[in-house]
Amino acid sequence: MPYATRTARAAGEAPARQPRADRPAHRPPGARHNGPMSSRVLKSQLDPAVAARLKRDADGLVPAIAQQYDTGEVLMLGWMDDEALHRTLTTGRCTYWSRSRQEYWVKGDTSGHVQHVKSVALDCDADTVLVKVDQVGAACHTGARTCFDEDVLTGGQ
Repeated sequence: MPYATRTARAAGEAPARQPRADRPAHRPPGARHNGPMSSRVLKSQLDPAVAARLKRDADGLVPAIAQQYDTGEVLMLGWMDDEALHRTLTTGRCTYWSRSRQEYWVKGDTSGHVQHVKSVALDCDADTVLVKVDQVGAACHTGARTCFDEDVLTGGQ
């Protein structure tokens, strides 16, 4: 345990959250979403023509569905802002925005379960991104191949 964390805990204080060394894709300093909860706009290298088409939520995000390119299996749903989409398009690996941790994450950097991008498309409303990938290992953080279980919620036949 780092010294600062031990010292804070010994004093009965909550330790300051330290960035994890195994997650290097943090949000750059000064970059924010352009939603109502932010006063600054994220600067991104995303192609302006693509950026102009995107319909983002109030936090500047779009849902991104990851789908296995050769089988059509739906693997997971993540969130992207302009910068995450730019990184995904330029690196060939899926980069998402973590709403809970408030940082970028590249799928597989920690787990080794990498998503190699085959294609990226917008839906007809331009408010959802479909990323067709070649998934290496599990897509879900639980270790399952997909984040969607086989339990059907409806009783349809």
